[in-house]
Amino acid sequence: MHESCCHGVFWKAGTRGADRGDDFGAVVKPFRYAADPLAGLAMLAYGVNRWLIKPHAGPGFLHDHFNDLWLIPAALPLVLWLQRRLGWRPDDAPPTWSEIALHLTVWAVICEGIGPLLVAHATADWRDVAAYLVGALVAGTWWNRDQLALRRSVPRRPRSVDPA
Repeated sequence: MHESCCHGVFWKAGTRGADRGDDFGAVVKPFRYAADPLAGLAMLAYGVNRWLIKPHAGPGFLHDHFNDLWLIPAALPLVLWLQRRLGWRPDDAPPTWSEIALHLTVWAVICEGIGPLLVAHATADWRDVAAYLVGALVAGTWWNRDQLALRRSVPRRPRSVDPA
């Protein structure tokens, strides 16, 4: 496959980005799953809040919604790692927006829809879903930052103007 350098990033035709309809695909560093810096931060923040802060905090953001922000950044890398080991994920690329959206939707339905029907002390709260979404957007932006930066730096081809 042909490789070239564009703004310090190597490109290879036929990689995952090309499969999604891009003109090219990035040869990116493999996603590090649980060793990803954001995943590590998310797991640490969740644990500190869950076991050190939340027991002493009254109702409010730290008690009710802070850990919900970390659902996607902490849990998705572990789920994707498992999917990769089982052969259900084709590569070690960073999570795609569609993977993030799928897991966000599934977990929101389970945690805020089905869970409260099955667990007596669980309650459905749209603010939890909003926190999941914010965490997903931040995580998706972090995990796809190289592709986002590259798309801004690669000049677009001018569209041809129909003379008719």
